[in-house]
Amino acid sequence: MISKKSKEEILILKEGGRRHAEILALLSKRVAPGVSTLTLNEYAEALLREGGDVAAFLNYTPEGASRPYPAALCVSVNDEIVHGIPNENPTFLKEGDIVTLDLGVVHKELITDMAVTVGVGKISKEDQLLIEATDEALRAGILAARGGHAIGDIGFAIESVAKKRGFALAEGLAGHGVGYRVHEDPFVPNTGDPGKGPKLLPAMVIAIEPMLVHGSGAIRLDKDGYTYRTRDGKKAAHAEKTIAITEGAANILTE
Repeated sequence: MISKKSKEEILILKEGGRRHAEILALLSKRVAPGVSTLTLNEYAEALLREGGDVAAFLNYTPEGASRPYPAALCVSVNDEIVHGIPNENPTFLKEGDIVTLDLGVVHKELITDMAVTVGVGKISKEDQLLIEATDEALRAGILAARGGHAIGDIGFAIESVAKKRGFALAEGLAGHGVGYRVHEDPFVPNTGDPGKGPKLLPAMVIAIEPMLVHGSGAIRLDKDGYTYRTRDGKKAAHAEKTIAITEGAANILTE
């Protein structure tokens, strides 16, 4: 069932989302050659404690998972698309890697979700274009997310950017409603047809998250039960923001 949030709840989500964006900005500055994924997770935990907030992903068990997620932060490197576990067999970042930082924050019992992909040191032109196209696809999806439009308008906008820029979308991975829980209705695919799917109504809160890849878009799930990788080993990028639907332009909560 798709929920709407009250004006007061959206204000709380905006407050938490502002802090959320600050945390990811600080984490992004820590990304450098030689830094471990474990260090990034520990820094995320420290920043959350400093603000009095809680990691939404830690000990969360999504539908279909066999165990709770064991970290505060998702850190996905190169061919890892989403949900990379930073504190089990941690790895050290290398020059030329690209890394996605994906964080859920619980602020005053309400949840926001956000992700960014950044380069480690100097990266290739091709990888820089991949990150830029993913950010552009996110902006296009947000622009399409207006009251009276449909979920399909968001997916169509994201897909159009991916095609224009010459990248594939990670198959089957998508955005979602958020706020009371990490994952709520509606399902927000990164492909779609204009006007199709559930209608977007003011006070709905959703996370839009395009995931673009260099290769075919086929994916596989690691033995850890969480990390999704590109099947062909090509690099992936992921960008995400939480927004509230209004009668006009979306209210971006995580900025």
